[in-house]
Amino acid sequence: MQGTKDIGLRGIAVADTKICAVDGERGKLIYRGYDIDELAQYSTFEETVYLLLLEGLPTKKELEMFRRALVSQRDLQVEIVEHLKKRKRSASPMDVLQSVVPMLADFDKSQVNTKEEKIRQSISLIAKMATIVAYWERIRKNLEIIKPNGNLDHAANFLYMLGVPDARTARDFDTCLILHAEHSFNASTFTARVVASTHAHMYACIGAALGALSGDLHGGANMAVMKMLIEIDKIERVEKWIKTKFDDGEKIMGMGHAVYKTIDPRARILYSVSEKLGKRTGDTKWFDLSRKIDSISRDEFRKRKGKDIYPNVDFYSPSVYYPMGIDPDLFTSIFAISRISGWCAHIIEEKFAQAQPEPALYRPEADYVGNYCGIEGCKYVPLTQRK
Repeated sequence: MQGTKDIGLRGIAVADTKICAVDGERGKLIYRGYDIDELAQYSTFEETVYLLLLEGLPTKKELEMFRRALVSQRDLQVEIVEHLKKRKRSASPMDVLQSVVPMLADFDKSQVNTKEEKIRQSISLIAKMATIVAYWERIRKNLEIIKPNGNLDHAANFLYMLGVPDARTARDFDTCLILHAEHSFNASTFTARVVASTHAHMYACIGAALGALSGDLHGGANMAVMKMLIEIDKIERVEKWIKTKFDDGEKIMGMGHAVYKTIDPRARILYSVSEKLGKRTGDTKWFDLSRKIDSISRDEFRKRKGKDIYPNVDFYSPSVYYPMGIDPDLFTSIFAISRISGWCAHIIEEKFAQAQPEPALYRPEADYVGNYCGIEGCKYVPLTQRK
């Protein structure tokens, strides 16, 4: 018998969480009680990671110890680097990332199932994720890898390993990492929690989350937005391009969100970062183009649908990353090096902080709508007797 369901689990609460709150009506995003606007303005990525993993803001001493722990875990094992060097240079950065992360389990044989041990593994994964992406970017371009710099913070070190050392750019990039760090039960986070509910280890959970993030309707959307910007290229082409897309019934990538009924607060902050970056570098092309697409898309949607649509986090991030010299097919991997902090926090919560003594194995139901031959089922006809 078919019941009432909401395709995509929209509006269905499946668990309690203390990590993140998303208020779609008011456009608010909260990490463990702290508004994203304040974190983006005053915090750093390392401090935000500490908040997500350890459930509160650190003292100066605690943050310095936490930074040192991250720095100590940045480099990769020789075997991992050799594996990267053997990969086809044409391999997708996300495919490489998803395949390499589970390999890290080979070098972590810990059998201790405590919250403290999972935090240790999280620190190692968060530190190494950025290194995997940076090393692969250098390797696939046949360039020498640049080893991590222990004197730089997480954002600056990642850009340094890519070959983009710029203190002002690093602060903008750090803000982007804060904005992408966590967003409640999105597709990749929910995937991580589902896998965690089976008692799979941390590396398996993160590998699964990476697979979910890679899709065009999730983390891959930022890359699709950049492709759109490159295709349109000129301000004067925006209106016709947008109207043609609407006429053909196609979506404008980066516009609209499953939860927010007003502008995504992260998009609002990225708008400012993109504008500031363009002015500082003397090239506002990508910001101007994004702003025009945003405006025309909203107008057309309102005219045709009678309601509003707003940009999401994926819309303005490309106009920040691309001017930094980052290739579009790396955008989703950059999303991952930030969002892994949220994934790890949720995996830990799934394993240790739920109300029940043991986390409940996720097992949703589905309505069967296939062949039905009565309560006894269809009669099997041997292969030799079928016509």
